Amino acid sequence: MPYTAERYHDFSAGHRVYGHESKCAHLHGHNYRVHFVCVPAEDLDSVGRVVDFSVIKNKLCNWLEECWDHKTLIWIKDPLLKDLQLIDPQGVLPVPFNPTAENMAQFLVDVAGPTLLKGTGVVLAQCRVEETRRCTATYTADQYNLNVQKNKERS
Repeated sequence: MPYTAERYHDFSAGHRVYGHESKCAHLHGHNYRVHFVCVPAEDLDSVGRVVDFSVIKNKLCNWLEECWDHKTLIWIKDPLLKDLQLIDPQGVLPVPFNPTAENMAQFLVDVAGPTLLKGTGVVLAQCRVEETRRCTATYTADQYNLNVQKNKERS
């Protein structure tokens, strides 16, 4: 990846890490900062960029704002999900992963990114999710998956 374009977005959300051995097993929240690192599907564009930063904003940052901001992310296998949905049906968002920063980053790279960036000429190669200024998890697409995404983007 000789060239990357990176943009971050801040949002607030609650979660509970099911099975956690300490206080993260309780409902709580964070002011998250998510860094999106994109690479060109082929080469730099005709202007000499990976992508205009507004594309990252419009596709990825706005998705976070619309889907995860001010929601409580709860794993679909969490036994508290149904009760929490009764309390706040609009605010509780069932997700297909235990909502750790690591799993959130992987979901963004492997699931959301390919769909949201389709047709833009870029691929989401890496995502860093900061729960706090001191605690960050990073997920990077493996080379095989990155090549598959790039090939799909080209076709």
